[in-house]
Amino acid sequence: MSQPACPKCESVEATKSGIVGGRQRYKCRNCGYHFSVAKLGREVNTYYVVKALQLYVEGVSYREIERLLGVSHVSVMNWVKKYGVKAPRQTAHHPTYHILTQQELAEYFQKPENLQGAGLVVTELGDNYLLFRWERLKAS
Repeated sequence: MSQPACPKCESVEATKSGIVGGRQRYKCRNCGYHFSVAKLGREVNTYYVVKALQLYVEGVSYREIERLLGVSHVSVMNWVKKYGVKAPRQTAHHPTYHILTQQELAEYFQKPENLQGAGLVVTELGDNYLLFRWERLKAS
């Protein structure tokens, strides 16, 4: 394992100097500065962050996003907060969604009844497609 660089002088001449908070502490031989290497968290592919935020804006709940993408609903909440995504306005209807293959999506669009009286959003989801459908509100 390579030696960490000192954050103060950027020298790679450091010696181990104990453990603090469960992390290895180092002392720079060049300037005498004590430092710990930042803990590396699990990085999530930005694809999942973008997809989760798209789904949230479309009105999908945190738990549904968790089930669809396999990422923690807490992570999704943190991303919404971090990127300042505004909550969608509450409506009287809830969108329905379907996960379809490319062939199923093509067949869906071949049926005219699927395209009438509703709003549709299609987004790529790995090897499949996620289709959202909202029924249009009937005028009184």
